[in-house]
Amino acid sequence: MNKLLSRYLNRDLSWIEFNRRVLEEAQDPDNPLLERAKFLAIFAGNLDEFMSVRVAGIQDQMKAGYTKKDFTGYTPAGLWKRILKRTAHMVADQYKTYRDVMRGLSRAGICLRTLGELTAAQTKAIDDYFREIVFPVLTPMAVDQSRPFPLLHSKELYLSVLLRREDDPPEEEPYFAIVQVPSILQRLVAVPGRANSRKAEFVFLEDLIERHIGTLFNGYTTAGVHPFRLTRNADLTLNEEGAEDLLEEIEKELRRRRWGMPVRLEYARGMHPYALRMLKEELELGENTIEIEGPLDLGFLMRFAGSLQGYESLRFERMEPVYPREVEEADDLFALLRERDVLVYHPYESFEAVDDFVMEAAYDPDVLAIKMTLYRVSGQSALIQALAKAGESGKQVTVVVELKARFDEERNIAWARQLEKAGCHVVYGLVGLKTHAKITLVVRREQHTLRRYVHVGTGNYNGNTAKLYTDIGLFTSHPVIGADASALFNEVTGYSSPYEWKAFGVAPNDLKQKLFGLIDREIGYAKEGRPAHIIAKMNSLSNQEMIDKLYEASQAGVRIELIVRGVCCLRPGVPGLSEHIRVISIVDRFLEHSRIIYFRGGGAEDVYLSSADWMTRNLTRRIELMCPVFDAGLRGMLVGILRLNLSDNRKARELQPGGNYERVQDETAPPIRSQFEAQRIESWKG
Repeated sequence: MNKLLSRYLNRDLSWIEFNRRVLEEAQDPDNPLLERAKFLAIFAGNLDEFMSVRVAGIQDQMKAGYTKKDFTGYTPAGLWKRILKRTAHMVADQYKTYRDVMRGLSRAGICLRTLGELTAAQTKAIDDYFREIVFPVLTPMAVDQSRPFPLLHSKELYLSVLLRREDDPPEEEPYFAIVQVPSILQRLVAVPGRANSRKAEFVFLEDLIERHIGTLFNGYTTAGVHPFRLTRNADLTLNEEGAEDLLEEIEKELRRRRWGMPVRLEYARGMHPYALRMLKEELELGENTIEIEGPLDLGFLMRFAGSLQGYESLRFERMEPVYPREVEEADDLFALLRERDVLVYHPYESFEAVDDFVMEAAYDPDVLAIKMTLYRVSGQSALIQALAKAGESGKQVTVVVELKARFDEERNIAWARQLEKAGCHVVYGLVGLKTHAKITLVVRREQHTLRRYVHVGTGNYNGNTAKLYTDIGLFTSHPVIGADASALFNEVTGYSSPYEWKAFGVAPNDLKQKLFGLIDREIGYAKEGRPAHIIAKMNSLSNQEMIDKLYEASQAGVRIELIVRGVCCLRPGVPGLSEHIRVISIVDRFLEHSRIIYFRGGGAEDVYLSSADWMTRNLTRRIELMCPVFDAGLRGMLVGILRLNLSDNRKARELQPGGNYERVQDETAPPIRSQFEAQRIESWKG
């Protein structure tokens, strides 16, 4: 191995490479223009979260004087500098891409105008809009000796305003004020069309406010108006042991989040030096300030691209999820599951099958109990309504709600209260552990006995994200899986002693050891000269022990193929270390989210579904679940999905030993875009 290379890639730098792949989709001219705009918004949102959580954590380490290197060889200060340099370059590319996309949209008839480009009639229309809609919402906030610097909310857009009186001497410092650009209003204001023109025209809300800024500060002249945006530390710090009521403790922390330490300041190019100095001093920001050439916060593009009527040629072809054929043809879902297991692949197959499973259980008089984990739930969730209905009808309904699902805490608190009012037992998991497993258990009375029906998924019970994420769901009435499911809920809700799992691998106490045992089995086969092969698909791989175990397997001759969408700290293709390991990442229309693990098993193939990525937090600090697929036909489907991903030569990038990613290109092979191929159900379901 090259001595200059560490055995491991750094997690945060690997994440930056992932977001670079998202940006590449915005740059890809083969993607429709409005989809490219959405990728720009996704890139911006990803970077916001990275700054507010990961970079904020590095800042905390630096302030605490922490200088120890991590297992990839970086001190917090060294990593901080590398991150700032790389993200600055990426943001420059982001805005270059933005300008390219906007030029394309303008040619297609969607135009973002400056105020000076409007006709007199258009100007009058937007001025009327300001007076009637915008002005009543605005609140000017002056900063002086009697009025302290206001609380600036994270990721909101503001205008810094410099003001002078007519008789102020030129050398005197200007007055300073702040105006929030109201996020409740559309960021892009539609302008009435011109005569004989079909073009859709828009102006930025902040430009409109700047035009009328004098109406907020009578008696002053404006010396400068400049947009800026602050990102704060958004990580929750909970004392679960000392919290009498975890729900109340989280509500308190959510309020404190508004006061999180500043992490990053974005400001428009050309900001007045006095305004910039004021912001830096008040916010106590160091190097993490970035000058933006263009509109701040391109997240608005997601809402904008989604709300435009028409322009279907500028979008991906509409895809309607197919309701699973076997479920649709069954008169009784429980009778179907007594005969055989069912696999559902989202978003190509509809999440309504999951809704219907819970709904049928809620209304079935023979169902005695429903138990379910909820991590992130959609707004108007049919699942919540079904669970509430079951609770109101007297069924034993137990819901494990994860209150600590980052950025979904408030929504989950609301659902928890709603379910409690309906008579459901709501449990907030175990102290110190997030409940990330995705599982539903239905207990049904049948002919003087009880039968368990289980749904295990790789993704959240969220009908909205199920249209955007690729995930797998397994419906089964297998008695071994049912027994393990009961034991899992007993451990989470009660005081059960450790259980000897028959089928599941469960973190934090069992999953990593089970995975190591399966990898060791492949190592043994390889040493015997027998075929040994591992394919694993996940979001992230960063646990050092797991990476070392995969290196050991590679050195023994095990063929390893990894499909890792995001962070990967393993360095593949290094002679003597990882030459038998290949890593690809697929970034395309849908977010690759499913976790599927395949072991050749000496010829008897084993396939598992899992909620867990191979990260330290998933393996040691969360309740996670790995479930075997016993049905040979369904195992074949899952292997087909894995092989389809591995054959992708349009949207797959392969991780190189140096840590960069290169597009998979094979001009001799027919073009395969795995997500588009998966829309043909027969390509993986036979």
